[in-house]
Order: sequence, then structure tokens, then C-alpha cells
Amino acid sequence: MLKEVKQPQLTEPSTCDGWSVRELVAHVVSGNLMFVRLVTGADVAPGEDVLGDDPVRAFRESQDGLWRAFSGEGVLERVFQTPMGERPASRLVAVRVVELGLHGWDLARSTGQAIDLPEPVMTAALAQLRMMLPDDRSGLPFGVEREAPEGASAADRLAAFAGRVVE
Repeated sequence: MLKEVKQPQLTEPSTCDGWSVRELVAHVVSGNLMFVRLVTGADVAPGEDVLGDDPVRAFRESQDGLWRAFSGEGVLERVFQTPMGERPASRLVAVRVVELGLHGWDLARSTGQAIDLPEPVMTAALAQLRMMLPDDRSGLPFGVEREAPEGASAADRLAAFAGRVVE
């Protein structure tokens, strides 16, 4: 999906209020790098501009690092200290799946692409987000739940639950 984004689209607004498409991608890459640091303790942040001149490469490298971090022997049985307290690795994986699914939806919608995300994964992400979010979302980066259209895909239902307008 990201490889289909044209250079001029990076400066256009995304479906995330106040963020350009580039800022949206940088948020996802930064999140991936933060989770790699949480799991491995490695200093993987390349500085303020996590995307550099090649956002696709930066994203792929951050995804590869995330995959390697969670694929380590015994990692999925461990508990990690996070800014929100101790969390099992399975919860960290769930958070990344939700984040990547929701922001994948944002990227597709923001750049006029088809939203082609796996239904079972997006259904699981929605179930996780329903468990994670409190009823009162004040101060959280999620809007009020919106109605998803009849027959909406799992990705659209995830986006609507997170407060995105789904048409």
C-alpha cells in the first residue's frame, strides 16, 4: 500500500486529524521502532526524521525489525515494561496489529487506494481494540465510535469504532 503512494501525496492531509500522509507513516514507523526498543532494549531510533528520503524503505526496515524482535526465542512468553506498565508480549503484538490495521486503513483512505486488509486479522484487531478502549475516550487519540455502513468490511468496522468516518 505504501509503495503505491506518490511523492506529492505525502504532503496531503491524512484521515488522522492534523497529520499529513508523511506524518501518518512516520507515526507508524516510530511506533514500530519503539516496540523494537521495548522488546530488545536496542537503540534503533535513527533520529527525528524516521523516514528520511525513502519512506517505503524506512517502513520495511521497521517492520523487519519488529518481526525479528518478536520472533526471538522465548519473547512471546515474556512480560515487558512499557510506558503504560508491565504488558505481556502477546498484548504488545495485539497493539501493533491494531495500530497497523487502523493506520493501514488511514493510509489507503487518505491516498485513494483500495482498502485490502485481511478480514480475519482486522476482525481480531477490532476485538482487541474493543477490549482496550474505555467507554470514555477523553484524552485518547480515538474519536467517538461511528456507525459503520451495512455490510462494511472488518477494516471499515475497525476504523468506525476508532472514530473514523466510513462511507
